[in-house]
Amino acid sequence: MVSLNKLRSYATQIANPTHKTAANKNNNHQKQDTHTTTSNSVVDWRGPSENKPYPDVNKYPNMWVKVSTTDRRVYLMDGKKVLYTMLCSPGAKGQETPKGTFEIQPERGDNFFNQGSGEGANYWVSFKDHGIYLFHSVPVDKDGNYNEQEAKELGKSSNSHGCVRLSVSDAKWFYKNIKTGTKVVIE
Repeated sequence: MVSLNKLRSYATQIANPTHKTAANKNNNHQKQDTHTTTSNSVVDWRGPSENKPYPDVNKYPNMWVKVSTTDRRVYLMDGKKVLYTMLCSPGAKGQETPKGTFEIQPERGDNFFNQGSGEGANYWVSFKDHGIYLFHSVPVDKDGNYNEQEAKELGKSSNSHGCVRLSVSDAKWFYKNIKTGTKVVIE
């Protein structure tokens, strides 16, 4: 359960963003390579993380998902081979994404909104506690508008409430393609 003070602190952080730079303001129209994302680079949080097709899950019956909370990446794996890499934002300090081995659960949906935290997301897929810990898009407000300030931190910051945030395209693909029962390892 999130305390009222944490919610107020979180709301203050959203209302007073401190991560804008002149480089970000001037380069918003440029698409950059997401694998070389640095604190000053612009993230295409709407598009796919890589400039190649997503893997065909039917060709990889043993596909599994690896999440690096340190690197802020989700790796779609076939054995030890990385098939695709997605930018992510895992849980913030004090609200860390749980570590361990899990599996994709049957719960998934188009969107949700959490009144308590004041945000929701699209294309969610549960991996722990049946609808509590999720893979989902970058956050949306109560009207379904993406929170661009939070979205721009994808792959750069650990700023979720424990879920794994993905770009809009990555979350949609994940929602439509990753099968129930797929192994998930979070480190």
